[in-house]
Amino acid sequence: MYAIVEIAGQQFKVQKDQQLFVHRLEADVNTSLEFDRVLLVDNDGKVSIGAPVISGAKVSAKVIDHLKGDKVIVFKKKRRKGYQKSNGHRQQFTKIQIENIKA
Repeated sequence: MYAIVEIAGQQFKVQKDQQLFVHRLEADVNTSLEFDRVLLVDNDGKVSIGAPVISGAKVSAKVIDHLKGDKVIVFKKKRRKGYQKSNGHRQQFTKIQIENIKA
């Protein structure tokens, strides 16, 4: 059984006991969350598609940790002008574990 759910503006294909990284959520560690924007549910070949969401369907998850992603270097240069600009960025992520899919 899997579901396609919208979390923080992005769509994810999730299954029970799966761990995934999503953009930073405002929730404490070890708290439970429920996502009600479920777009599709596949229950052993029986597919339910929402228009745009399935009413009554929910995905519950547990927050495991908050962490940062790998550093991304942004480098700008204009040739023959002596202009160089270097900047770095680390995206904030939340690691969650899917506990239950309720169709």
